Amino acid sequence: MLIVTTNDIPGYRVDAVLGEVMGMTVRSANLGANFVASFRALGGGEVNEYTTLVYESRNQVMERMWEQAVQRGANAIVGMRFDTGDIGQSFSEVCAYGTAVVVVPLAQGEPGSTTQSASQAQASGVADPPAR
Repeated sequence: MLIVTTNDIPGYRVDAVLGEVMGMTVRSANLGANFVASFRALGGGEVNEYTTLVYESRNQVMERMWEQAVQRGANAIVGMRFDTGDIGQSFSEVCAYGTAVVVVPLAQGEPGSTTQSASQAQASGVADPPAR
């Protein structure tokens, strides 16, 4: 599945818009991670415990968004964004959202075709190059 932050995908035609999809999680760092992170913060620099927490949260919400798109029959998500927020002092909310769509790769010779889309169109048999 293609997931992009742009509103279109070069080399692909959007055939159907299936609606907004999203994934969300609310997380808190465990007591041990908070303890270690507080010492690490004294010296400055990256706080690995929180970086790991953010990466895991983003991966989880992307997977949940992807699952919703698959359930709707999409093969791509356009306009994907992340949103974050705090709930109280101990919790962070992470959300990924976008628009589930059905896209078709443009074959070689079609206006807007790219090397990637032409290759995918030929491999999938979705479209044949126009006759010359």
